[in-house]
Amino acid sequence: MTPVMTTRVAGSTFQRDEWSSALYEAAAEVFELMVGESVSRQDDAAADGANDTTAMVGLAGALCGVLTVRCSASSAAAIASKMLGEPLGSTSGADQLLDALGEICNMVAGNFKARIAGLQEKCMLSVPTVITGEDYSLRSLADNERLELCVLFQNQPILVRLEVHA
Repeated sequence: MTPVMTTRVAGSTFQRDEWSSALYEAAAEVFELMVGESVSRQDDAAADGANDTTAMVGLAGALCGVLTVRCSASSAAAIASKMLGEPLGSTSGADQLLDALGEICNMVAGNFKARIAGLQEKCMLSVPTVITGEDYSLRSLADNERLELCVLFQNQPILVRLEVHA
């Protein structure tokens, strides 16, 4: 039997299995509601595709860290198209694509914190930030716990990562 990994995070107990499930459920619900499509959970190996667009939201208060949503530019364009109800390619620019992915990240972070007891009112979110390009790396100062999950949206990988600083 595998031991349950637990860490105290500002009065709440970080239980990897519980938080991982909550992160997946948050992402799945946001995609269903905002994009109108379901996502399926995949092994982390599926996240090896092009990931040149990253949205991130900081968390502060009872939980400090960063939540990121990373995908290809084509996946970000498909998300924006679905959110705006416009055919793919007809959205009026890169700003809408970036805004859409930033909003997805923000909503996943908010939905996640609502699922963890004690975080809803005691954890604040930053304004979303989106980075694009092919040659960048992302390093968070959150040094304790990391949850990663890969979901498939229209058969393309989207990596959702929560890095928690205890």
